[in-house]
Amino acid sequence: MAKDLAKLSINMATVQEQWNLAQCLDGFARHGIGGIAVWRHRLAEVGLKEAARMIRDSGLAVSGLCRAGYFAANDAAGRQRALDEFRQAVDEAATIGAACLVAVAGGLPEGSKDLAGTRRQVWEGLAKVVEFARAAGVRIAIEPLHPMYAADRCCINTMTQALDLCDALGEGVGVAVDCYHVWWDPELQRGIGRAGKTRLLAFHICDWLVPTRDLLLDRGMMGDGVIDLPLIRGWMQAAGYDGMAEVEIFSAENWWKRDPDEVCRIAVERYQSAV
Repeated sequence: MAKDLAKLSINMATVQEQWNLAQCLDGFARHGIGGIAVWRHRLAEVGLKEAARMIRDSGLAVSGLCRAGYFAANDAAGRQRALDEFRQAVDEAATIGAACLVAVAGGLPEGSKDLAGTRRQVWEGLAKVVEFARAAGVRIAIEPLHPMYAADRCCINTMTQALDLCDALGEGVGVAVDCYHVWWDPELQRGIGRAGKTRLLAFHICDWLVPTRDLLLDRGMMGDGVIDLPLIRGWMQAAGYDGMAEVEIFSAENWWKRDPDEVCRIAVERYQSAV
C-alpha cells in the first residue's frame, strides 16, 4: 500500500484553508496522488452535477464523502431532519461515485446527559436509512471517534461499538478506521480482524502529536507523532483491506498555513516512508 500512489488519497480537510474543489483536483493529480475525499459543503459550492463532472474529468478516485449522521435530537422533527439529510448525502455519494459515505453518529442532544439513549437513537436512525443506501449502491462507513468527542460529535467511540452496529444493520455497512481516533484502543487489532475485508471501508491516516495543543485542530503529519502507522496498516492489510489510505489532517496552526503544494509533497513522502 505505502509505495503505490494510486492507493493514496487526500481528504480535502487537509488543505481546506488553501484550496477549493477545483484546486484540490488539479493539485492532487499534479502530485501523482490517486484519490480525493470530498466534503459535502464543497459539493454545494459548485453544485452537485458540476462537481461530479469535475471529479470524473480529474481521473481521481473518490475514497469517501464526508459526512452524514448526527442522528440524535430532542424531538421527532429533529430526528427526521437528520434522516432527510442523510438520504441527501447518500444521493450525493452515489452521484460522485464515492467509495463510501462516512457516517459520524453525533453527540448528545442539547441539555441531555443520556448517553445510552443517544446511542439508541443512532442505531434507530441508521436502521431507517440503510435500505435507502443499499438501493443507491452506497456503502455506509461508520466512523468511531475518540471518546473526547462523545458529548458533542460522536457517541460511537470504539471499533467494537461500530462493529456491533454493522452486525445489526447487515450488508453495505462497515467502518472507517481513522488512526487519530482509534490508535489508543486496546481492542483495535481484534476489531480490524473482526471487520474483515467486506467491512473495512476506509483507512484514514495522520498522527497524534505530543503535546497536542488543540484536540480538534492539531493533528500531525504521518511520522510526526506517536501512532505506529505501519503496524495498523499491517493489521488492515492482513484483514484483507485493499482500499486507499486517506490523509486527513486538521491543523489550524501548521499545515493549513503552509503552501498546499508543500503539504501534498510532504504527504506523499510520509505516506511512502512513515506508513
